[in-house]
Amino acid sequence: MIVANAIKENKLIAKEYKELLKISYQSLNSSDRKLIRLAFNTSVDAHKQQRRKSGEPYVFHPIAVAKIVASKIGLDATCIAAALLHDVIEDTEYSENKIQKLFGRTITKIVVGLTKISKLKKEKNVSLQAENFRKMLLTLNDDVRVILIKIADRLHNMQTLDVMSPEKQIKIASETLYIYAPIAHRVGLYDVKSELEDLGLKYTEPEIFEEIKNKIEQSKYEQDKYIKNFSRRISDKLRKEDINFKISGRPKSIHSIRNKILKKNISFEEVYDKFAIRVVYKSEPETEKFIAWKIYSIVTDFYTPNPLRLRDWITSPKSNGYEALHITVVGPNSKWVEVQIRSRRMHEIAEKGYAAHFIYKQGKQTDNGLEGWLNRLQEVLENSETSALDFIEDFKLNLYSNEIFVFTPAGELKSLPKGSSALDFAFSVHTGLGLKTRGIKVNGKIVPLSYQLKSGDQIKIIKSENTKPSANWLDYVKTSRAKAKIRTALKEEKKLLAEDGKEILRRKLKQLKIEFNEKNINRLANYFNLRTSLDLFYRVGIGKIDNALLKKFSASNNTLFNFIRKNISKKSKEISHTEKEIKNNFDQLVFTNNEEQLDYSLAKCCNPIPGDSVFGFLTVQDGIKVHKKTCSNSISLQSKFAYRIVKAKWIDSSQEDFRSIIKISGIDNLGIVSEITKIISNSLNINMKKMSFDTVENTFLGTITLDVKNKTILEKLISRLKKINGIEKVVRE
Repeated sequence: MIVANAIKENKLIAKEYKELLKISYQSLNSSDRKLIRLAFNTSVDAHKQQRRKSGEPYVFHPIAVAKIVASKIGLDATCIAAALLHDVIEDTEYSENKIQKLFGRTITKIVVGLTKISKLKKEKNVSLQAENFRKMLLTLNDDVRVILIKIADRLHNMQTLDVMSPEKQIKIASETLYIYAPIAHRVGLYDVKSELEDLGLKYTEPEIFEEIKNKIEQSKYEQDKYIKNFSRRISDKLRKEDINFKISGRPKSIHSIRNKILKKNISFEEVYDKFAIRVVYKSEPETEKFIAWKIYSIVTDFYTPNPLRLRDWITSPKSNGYEALHITVVGPNSKWVEVQIRSRRMHEIAEKGYAAHFIYKQGKQTDNGLEGWLNRLQEVLENSETSALDFIEDFKLNLYSNEIFVFTPAGELKSLPKGSSALDFAFSVHTGLGLKTRGIKVNGKIVPLSYQLKSGDQIKIIKSENTKPSANWLDYVKTSRAKAKIRTALKEEKKLLAEDGKEILRRKLKQLKIEFNEKNINRLANYFNLRTSLDLFYRVGIGKIDNALLKKFSASNNTLFNFIRKNISKKSKEISHTEKEIKNNFDQLVFTNNEEQLDYSLAKCCNPIPGDSVFGFLTVQDGIKVHKKTCSNSISLQSKFAYRIVKAKWIDSSQEDFRSIIKISGIDNLGIVSEITKIISNSLNINMKKMSFDTVENTFLGTITLDVKNKTILEKLISRLKKINGIEKVVRE
């Protein structure tokens, strides 16, 4: 019995495959067929153990999606293959690398894009994430084909929604109405949009859906009779004019009727345009517009038009590519009737979206056919200035080109400004997480804190309680929130160090028999050319001002010194407060992203001073010349010689970290490495960058790379490390 069922299922799968090839909207050559066959076989193999909720083999789903892609959307073999594979990476053992080996980069990129969208965390309340999800769809991929296949995927899911629980039915249907139907309309897929809307209504408001559906079926006979009566006189006249045409009735979708009932507060019977009459004619491209208006003239000869309801989308097509002439006339029995006038080309575009352009361009233009259409569609999606009122009644579909959309490890969506770094993301999640960021993984790989994020990236923050922000972090972040939090943290750290420094200074002055009072503190600040007592305490705390310097102060603290000091202070008062502040805060120029100290000279054209926003210009003879960014020559230099521009900035050297390497050797005791790292981690103003240990029998040799504020701090650390049991030698390289 099991074998018989398997044979039966295989026959059905083979039948579906043949139908897929038959219904393709595009013409398929032998290489296209080979590609689709390979994708089909891969999909069958990948999903062979899987079944849908309905009990049927899972592979029926990707085949059905591929059929929608081929017939309703009109995409080519590449997209049909991608549709067949769209769940393979997400749900099976097939990896991204394996798919790329089999199908190349283009198809793999599409499949990966679809996988990323599928991973998006869905909230119970659809509206919470829906808007971000919609924007995500439109910005996640450079390749718009991802969106189109996703629409096809959603259509088939809606067609088979019966097997789901009522709760899931409502959730998926609501999401479809809010996100997918408007996007389908946006890309010109009217038929797909209508079907999505009707299926959405079927599950969100089943009673109303059934009521309107039944009423439409009951009135179908009368409608057909009315359309025949309306068309008779027009058809005769069109034949006399030798116009090749077809007249048909188009029923309004159930969802559209429902919207009209709600909007106008009327009954089903009062909806006058429950159907439209469509005239589709055959013509050459150069006579399309002429014949359309000729048909308009014939229709209005028999029936009075409403001039306020005239819509000329031939002269000015909708942004989704729709072209047609719409008129509303008073038909038999004084009923309002909408008449849609389209050429065959316009009709194809209305039914299939921009895919239809491919058919009409083939052999006539060198526009790369489908690629040209995809590029045009991408442009439409990116055009945020176009009025959305013409094609979306429910909401405006805007694109946010200045935003990127990334995932947390749990699948939650976060939006950030374009150009944001991985560190920006950490601060966007939580300030505490940002400040304790030790490392960052993007898509499973460790990246630098400055790594620039792209839409679709999944980010994991590696946290450490011992991590503290450094001044360099300000160069890594873009968002104002992250910058503000880092600056606040740096100020707080400075205050803590200043508190320690205050106590250290109190002890050292006592040893030098100098009273610790406001007068002497101000003297010290003046002596070291510092603005405030906080700056003084901070520099003592980090070891910048040590015993030797304090002894020099003590020695110079005599009558002669006081006389000189008074004269100096008089001159210093003549210097503006701003200049003094700048001089005290910024005393060193560094270049490039690595903040290298290089030889330079200041440009005479703008005379930059410490603290100015500057850039370096690499001259032919004089090395690096430093200019103000506001320099009159700035624009000229940066536009003509961009390759010779060097990034530069003023820094406070007291805030700078210095790279240092220490070598440690000794006897390999249990837990000695843990003890070393603990001492380093607990030391203020020391950041461990790299560590390696080699063991030979019972001895070890370790190399540790550190960032430290100054020599004093490093010497204190070395002294503490030497006290560890088992360590024989600690030297600075």
